[in-house]
Amino acid sequence: MKRGLKGDDEDSSSSSEGPLETRKRELLLHILQYLPLLDRAYASQVCRSWNEAFHMPELWRCFEFELNQPASSYLKATHPDLIKQIIKRHSNHLQYVSFKVDSSTESAEAACDILSQLVNCSLKTLGLISTARPSFMELPKSHFISALTVVFVNSKSLSSLKIDDTPVDDPSLKVLVANNSDTLKLLKMSSCPHVSPAGILCVADQCHGLRELALNYHLLSDELLLALSSEKHVHLEHLRIDVVSENPGQTHFHAIKKSSWDAMVRHSPKFNLVMYFFLYEDEFGLFFRYETPVTHLYFGRSVSKDVLGRVGLTCPRLVELVVCANGLRPLDEELIRIAERCQQLSAIGLGECEVSCGAFVEFVKMCGRRLSQLSIMEEVLIPDHKYSPDEIHWEVSKHLGRVWFPDMMPTW
Repeated sequence: MKRGLKGDDEDSSSSSEGPLETRKRELLLHILQYLPLLDRAYASQVCRSWNEAFHMPELWRCFEFELNQPASSYLKATHPDLIKQIIKRHSNHLQYVSFKVDSSTESAEAACDILSQLVNCSLKTLGLISTARPSFMELPKSHFISALTVVFVNSKSLSSLKIDDTPVDDPSLKVLVANNSDTLKLLKMSSCPHVSPAGILCVADQCHGLRELALNYHLLSDELLLALSSEKHVHLEHLRIDVVSENPGQTHFHAIKKSSWDAMVRHSPKFNLVMYFFLYEDEFGLFFRYETPVTHLYFGRSVSKDVLGRVGLTCPRLVELVVCANGLRPLDEELIRIAERCQQLSAIGLGECEVSCGAFVEFVKMCGRRLSQLSIMEEVLIPDHKYSPDEIHWEVSKHLGRVWFPDMMPTW
C-alpha cells in the first residue's frame, strides 16, 4: 500500500491536497490548538509542513498578549519577537484578543502600542485586563484613547468589549457605537471614571443587541434602565453594578426609581441583576428601601443587621447572597426572613458573621434542597440549647439531601 503522506518537498497547498492530506492537515491543526504557544513554536521546527501549520490563520484567531515587566512581576511575558511576528503576519487573522498587563506603566504602554498597529484586523472580542492597579489609568488619556479607537474604527464587528479600570471616555464610546452598534452584545466597563451617565446611555440607545452590561453605580440612571427596556432593545441577560465607596462619607449616591426597575423586569423578566457592595455601614441609606430585582448580591464589607433585614423584605428575586462580615450580633431573624421571602435563593455564603445553630438549621430546613451552594465558616455557628457545632452537620445534611460540613479556617 502506497504512503498517502506527501514529502516536505512537494506542493502542500490546499488546492492540490487529496482527502487523506486534507485530513492529516486538519488533525495536525486540531492537535496544535491544544498545545501551549511555546510548545507549538518548538513543533513548528520539526519540518516544513508543521511550520506551515504553525502559521495557519485558524491558530491565530484567539490570542492573549501577556505584558509584564520582569522586575515587577513573576508572570511570563509574551516575547517581543513573537509580538512583532504576530503584527507582521497574523494581525489580519486576529479575532478574539485580550491583553493581560501588570501594574507597570510600561506594560500598559506596550499594550497601547500593539492596539495602535491593529489596523488590518476585525476583532470580535477585546479584553484589557490589569492584574493589578494602576496600569492603564496611569497612561496619558489621549494616548490610550488614540490606540483604542484604532480598534473601534477598524473592527466593525466587535461583539464583546471588556475595558474595566481604563481611561475610556464618552467620545471614544461614540466611536465604538458608530462602528459596532449592530454587533455589540457585551460591555464591561467598571471603574471608568471618565465616562458619564450620558456616555453609557448613548451606548444603550444605539446598541439594541446589548445583552450583558457591567458598570459602576454612578453610571446607572433611570434613563439607562428605560433605554434597556425599550421595545427596540433585546432582552437583557446580565446587568452587573459595582457600588463602591473608597472614602467613608465622601461618596454621594443617587436613588433609582422603583418604576424604572419595574420596567426592566417587565421587558427582561429573566435577567440577572448582580450587585457588588463595597460600602461603609452608614452609606446604605438609599438602598433596599423598596423592592429591587437583584438576583446576586455580594457584600464585600461589613453590613448591618438592619440592611440584611431589608434585603429579606425587598429582594424577592434573590438567588445568591454572600456576606463578608456583619459584626457580633446574631443574624437569626434576618436569615429566617430571607428564607421566607426569597423563594429562589439557592446559594449563600457567610464569612465573619454569627448565627445560632438552631436558627441556621431552621433556615436550611425552610430552603430545603434548592440550596445548591452553602458555604458557612465554622466560626459563624454559635451553640445554643438545640444544637452544638459538632451536631449541626447531621441535621443540615438531612435537609439538604447530601453530606454537608461547615468550612474550616486554615491553620497556617
